[in-house]
Amino acid sequence: MGITTKDLAQICGVSRTTVHRALHDGTGRINPDTKEMILRVAKENDYRPDLLARGLVKGQTLNIGVVVLDVKNRYFAQMLSAIGVEAHKRGYFVNITLHGNDRETEKTQLTRLVDYHVDGIIVSSVNEGEDYRKFLDSLGVPIVSVDNKIADGIPFVGIDQRQAMKQAAEKVMAKGYNKLIFVCPPINDQSGRNVYVHRERLAGFREAVEKIPDVETVYLLNWDYLKQVKEVLSTHEKPAFICAADEFALDIMKYLKKEGKKAGTDYGITGFDNIDVLDYVVPRLTTISNSVEEVAEAAVDLLFELMDEKMTDWEVKLPLFIQHRFIEGETI
Repeated sequence: MGITTKDLAQICGVSRTTVHRALHDGTGRINPDTKEMILRVAKENDYRPDLLARGLVKGQTLNIGVVVLDVKNRYFAQMLSAIGVEAHKRGYFVNITLHGNDRETEKTQLTRLVDYHVDGIIVSSVNEGEDYRKFLDSLGVPIVSVDNKIADGIPFVGIDQRQAMKQAAEKVMAKGYNKLIFVCPPINDQSGRNVYVHRERLAGFREAVEKIPDVETVYLLNWDYLKQVKEVLSTHEKPAFICAADEFALDIMKYLKKEGKKAGTDYGITGFDNIDVLDYVVPRLTTISNSVEEVAEAAVDLLFELMDEKMTDWEVKLPLFIQHRFIEGETI
C-alpha cells in the first residue's frame, strides 16, 4: 500500500490540512518552505493521490464512460483516440466498453458504468426509441449519443448522413455514371438494432437519384452482397457502386481485383467514413469523411457542458451536425 497523506503529515511534522494545502493548492496560508518540504517528501516516497476518494468528496470521479461497437472497426478506433485526447485535456480518464452490436449488452455496459459512478457517458447506440430514452434518463447521468440518433431529447452529435450520401451520389452521376448500385447490408438487419446512420444514407441516395430519371439503380441490401457483385458487373456496363461504408467498398474492390477488374477503370466505386487505412489502398478510394475527430471533440465538449449544467433543456434537444467532407480519390 502506498504512502498516505496521514503518513506524510507524520513524516513532515505538520497537520494533514497543511499537507492537503501543499499537494492540492488549496485555500489557506502555508509557508513556502513547508510546502516545498512536503512536495519533496511526497516525491521521495512516491506519493500518489487517491483520485477516487478526492472525486467522491467533490461529487466527481474524473471518469467518463464510452460505449461503442468495437475497436476492430477503424472508425471507432479513431473516435476513441480522439475522445481520449480531449478527456485528458480536462484531467479525465476514459472507461471504454464495447457492446458488440448487441442491444442487451449495451444496456448492461451502461448500467455498469453508472455503478462505477462515471460523471458522464458517450454512446454509439444499437438501441433507439422512446422507451430506451426513458431508460437512459433513469440512469441519472449526462449522456451524449454519437452516430446513431436514439430519440428526441437525447443530446446527439454527428454529421448530416443524408446530405453526405446525397452529395456522394451526385458527384458520381456528375462523372457520367448512369448505373448506380447502392450497397448497404445493415438496412435489412432484422434484429431490431438501431440503423439510423444507414437509413439516413439510403434516404440521401434515393433523394439524389430521384432527380435524374435516366439513372438505373440496383440495391444490394443483404450481407451476401459479394455474391451479387459479379452478376451486376456482367449485366451493367461500367456501373458505379456507392457503398454505405468503406469496409463494403474495400471488400468489393478486393473481390473484383481477383476477377481482373480495376476500380476507376472497369467500374466506379465510393465508400463512406474515410477510415485511416485508405491512405494505404491503391487506387485511393473516393469517399465521404464523416469528420470523426471533430465529432468526437464536439461530443466531449457537449458532454462536459451537460456535466457542468451549462445547457438548457431546449438546447440539448437539438442535433449538433458537424460538417462532412467529400474526399476525391481515384475510383470514380
